[in-house]
Amino acid sequence: MKSWIIFGALLAALAVLLGAFGAHGLKGKVSPEDLTIFETGVRYHMYHALGLILISVLGLYYYPEMIQLPAIFLSVGILLFSGSLYILVLTGLRWMGAITPLGGVAFIAGWLLLAYRMIKV
Repeated sequence: MKSWIIFGALLAALAVLLGAFGAHGLKGKVSPEDLTIFETGVRYHMYHALGLILISVLGLYYYPEMIQLPAIFLSVGILLFSGSLYILVLTGLRWMGAITPLGGVAFIAGWLLLAYRMIKV
């Protein structure tokens, strides 16, 4: 569990860093619409980094194995959802937007799997 908590904290720190970059480094360099897209990536990145920490703490009180797969899904969700939005804005590769929903599915799967496993405990 400790490694997932550390990983979640590092992902949260990265979200803060990227949020600051978006607010200060991208303002005026990308369109307002792209800045909003970038901010959406940062927001979901932070939500799910904090979620990763939360479910890791649950693993301290329940069976650690029960949170492994949900934690993986949240991590993959951050990579696919937020990562695709970051790349879309920073490179102009608009087709990256097609990957974003896969990250959303990973987020949903992680949360639903956690709920299912908590019901079973």
